[in-house]
Amino acid sequence: MTESRSPRTAVSPAATGALACLALTMLLSSLGTSIANVALPTLVEAFSASFQAVQWVVLAYLLSVTTVIVSVGRLGDLLGRRRLMRLGIGLFTVASLACGLSTALWMLVAARAVQGVGAAVMMALTMAMVGDTVSADRSGSAMGFLGTTSAIGTALGPSLGGLLIAASGWQAVFLINLPLGVLAWWLTRRLPADTRTTTRPSFDLRGSLLLAAALACYALAMTRGNGQPGALNALLLVFAIALGVVFLRAQATAASPLVRPQVLRQTNIRAGFFMSCLTSAVAMTTLVVGPFYLTGALHLTPASVGLVMTAGPLVAALVGVPAGRGVDRFGHSRMLLAGLFAMAAGMLGLALVSPAWGVPAYVVPLVMTTAGFAVFQAANNTGVMSGAEASQRGVVSGLLNLSRNLGLITGASVMAAVYAVASGARGPAVVSAGAVTAGAHAAFASAGVLIVIALLMVAQHHRAPGAAHQRLRDGSGS
Repeated sequence: MTESRSPRTAVSPAATGALACLALTMLLSSLGTSIANVALPTLVEAFSASFQAVQWVVLAYLLSVTTVIVSVGRLGDLLGRRRLMRLGIGLFTVASLACGLSTALWMLVAARAVQGVGAAVMMALTMAMVGDTVSADRSGSAMGFLGTTSAIGTALGPSLGGLLIAASGWQAVFLINLPLGVLAWWLTRRLPADTRTTTRPSFDLRGSLLLAAALACYALAMTRGNGQPGALNALLLVFAIALGVVFLRAQATAASPLVRPQVLRQTNIRAGFFMSCLTSAVAMTTLVVGPFYLTGALHLTPASVGLVMTAGPLVAALVGVPAGRGVDRFGHSRMLLAGLFAMAAGMLGLALVSPAWGVPAYVVPLVMTTAGFAVFQAANNTGVMSGAEASQRGVVSGLLNLSRNLGLITGASVMAAVYAVASGARGPAVVSAGAVTAGAHAAFASAGVLIVIALLMVAQHHRAPGAAHQRLRDGSGS
């Protein structure tokens, strides 16, 4: 399929300042996710709490982001994206201060939940505002740039967090957000002004509450139990499905729905959401299963494991901007396929790698997978957002981020279970290197199946008669 590319327009100084603001908000939200993990052992000692209790410092943030990201995206469409972005950055910054000043674990968990709401605003509106900031022929480059800053935040979090804890204590992990948040808030003056409207916006509160409840139940069902789910997990999953059905029915009859049914009927947008979920689950597989393989099969030290695991985010950071430029030059469809094929090749390599081949044999397919994921994200985000109407970009961006979060949550739970079953690991018992290798191969092979499904979805979409990409670019349904 041929995609016509118009000549690239120059980026104005105002657009450059706006992109700097958006990149900083993306960096803050990703840093907020990754930097807190390294502080968990320190928090156990600081608050004399169990590791299970301290895990809520991470879980509260994740739950907040997951449950409200679609709703805040819709609020941005209704109330003005710049106005809400300023509010989100302010909320994130103030909550970061509250985290650093917390004297009890429950205070820290509550502040992290509020911080997650601010992060959800930033994540949902950042991609939505790309279309308001740069021309269509540069949207791929902008998406790739934002993907790079997100990867930098993810890669920087553990190492920066460790340095801050060693130098100033665990509070510094959260207080580092204060100067960055103030700078991001100041840069919001470069964002495009909100369009004034004389109509009174209507917000679907019932739909927002239903969706938040469904997502909270699903997230808890996937994360509760530390990889050993029980009856409560199953019950939460049933509740999540039931609430999801009620939500979809409510959207069909709502006067001003949170998610317009027409949006989900667009083949390109619906497929983009689903593929984002699948590929995110694959990316999470390398983060969840990789450490077990590196320690149990290759017998690496924790420091060496951390060094190998850092290769993924670093590669994603390096690939993001070139991938975005490739989307602008060659079209999102070709780059989408290139990213998926790279991920498939990487997963195949990880599913076949032998411990006898050493660390390089693991790093090479890992790099292929993460590079492919970066390319896929730049292409998929560009394709989905270019197919969204201007008045719906906030909610579509929220849904796109939600699909990624759901993929990460599901991948962490399901792939850990696949590894545990295939390796025979039960609790803290040590398993042999051969069992670890078998478990890792099973998990990576399962992740490879997800990539095959994504490729089949692309093939089916482009088999449809007519100019599928042109429909996507015009934002029309299929």
